Order: sequence, then structure tokens, then C-alpha cells
Amino acid sequence: MADPKAPNALLHGALDGLILKVLSRGPSHGYAVARAIEESTGEELLVEEGSLYPALYRLERRGWLDAEWGTSDLGRRVKLYRLTSAGREQLAAEVATWRRFSASVSKVMFAS
Repeated sequence: MADPKAPNALLHGALDGLILKVLSRGPSHGYAVARAIEESTGEELLVEEGSLYPALYRLERRGWLDAEWGTSDLGRRVKLYRLTSAGREQLAAEVATWRRFSASVSKVMFAS
């Protein structure tokens, strides 16, 4: 049984979709993507580098992200990720799948 005090266990299957969603708002570097997820969830989901960067590379290999070198707000050299049109299509598919999944789970969890 999953430890309810370990919300990152829930993050495993949703990380790709969360990254795509954050990047749908505009280009960003890895650290900023992780912070956006963490801040959006009130720090309930913490994205570790060991999960984030392999996911970014995987999404890039699949053609869902493009990446180029740029400069952060602090003047550091960073890799900026941008959603591709294929990534937008994948995000729509991920959202639809998540809606079906969460609705199904809710039917069981909240049944009288």
C-alpha cells in the first residue's frame, strides 16, 4: 500500500503530463518547470532532479519538446524547453486520459 505521507509516489505516472502542462504556458528551463509544479500544488508534489531531467529528455526524444540553450533570469546558461505541436496533441490526450481515470477512481472512492 502506498504511504499517504509520500505524495511523490503519485507523481510517477503523472509527471510527463504535468511537464507538458507547465510548458504549454511558454518556454522554460528545468528548474523553473519543477518549481511551477511544486508551487501549483502547494508543495504537495516535489519534483526531484532524478525524475525531472530524464522525463524532459524522454519528452524531447518523443518529439513533444524542443530545446535550445538560453539565459535564465539570473544570467545563467540554461536549456530552455518548448512544447511542439505534437506535444500539444499529447497534452490534450493526457488531459483526457487523466479526466477518465480520476472520474473512475472517484466513483469507487466516494461511493456510499
